Amino acid sequence: MSAVDRFRTYRRQKIKFVGRLLLKRLSDFFAWQSRVGDTPFFEPDVFPFTADLEGSWEAIRDELLEIMRYREAIPTFHEVSPDQSRISTGRNWQTFVLFGFKQKMAKNCALCPRTTQMLERIPGLQTAWFSILAPRYHVPRHKGVTRGLLTCHLGLIVPPEKELCRISVKEETRHWEEGRALVFDDGMRHEVWNDSDQDRVVLLIQFTRPMRPLGRVVNGSLLSLAKFTAYFKEPKKNMARLEEEFDDVVQKHGTG
Repeated sequence: MSAVDRFRTYRRQKIKFVGRLLLKRLSDFFAWQSRVGDTPFFEPDVFPFTADLEGSWEAIRDELLEIMRYREAIPTFHEVSPDQSRISTGRNWQTFVLFGFKQKMAKNCALCPRTTQMLERIPGLQTAWFSILAPRYHVPRHKGVTRGLLTCHLGLIVPPEKELCRISVKEETRHWEEGRALVFDDGMRHEVWNDSDQDRVVLLIQFTRPMRPLGRVVNGSLLSLAKFTAYFKEPKKNMARLEEEFDDVVQKHGTG
């Protein structure tokens, strides 16, 4: 490794360290500023957009199934974001990105017009992708970047043995249901199990947490600054490259 590469690695580690300290300090502040409370899970009807998603879930699943025809070309989570290599290994967690850090992936979205239409109506949308978890895979305990975002899972393909497929946030455990939304605080420590012999697929959505005015200002500033770091810039470049690669596969298949 060259001196320049060593410096870049050192700089990235220092930035990540400082960033973690800052986010830890802001964690309680965002919870205090929250307009929807400070709990591991939230009732879906607190967020009106979840009713629209649930009402259109079969159309969204139909678009997912078309994407799944090209299963081998769907990238893994750690291909998109190498920082996730601790929790995403092998081909066990695949992600088909539609929106990443508010950026619309135009070619991917063109393959899922109904899903895209629903996503574009969500206030504060940051990220959305089809999240495909392979059978017998466990995502170890981890937490998201910031409590300024909340996460919604719309169940699309869920194994029938409910107890074998679950998510735990802090000390509370829930199960997915097809056609139902599950909303939780990704900034709290959580882990996921798919102990079944089938895939578990959800539409994963991250959106800005409803907060009081001061919280909104601080959260907006934080997200804007974060997009200048390698933690965001590297996945952004990877998303563009992987979108092109997936499109090539679709085009080759379409032309026989």
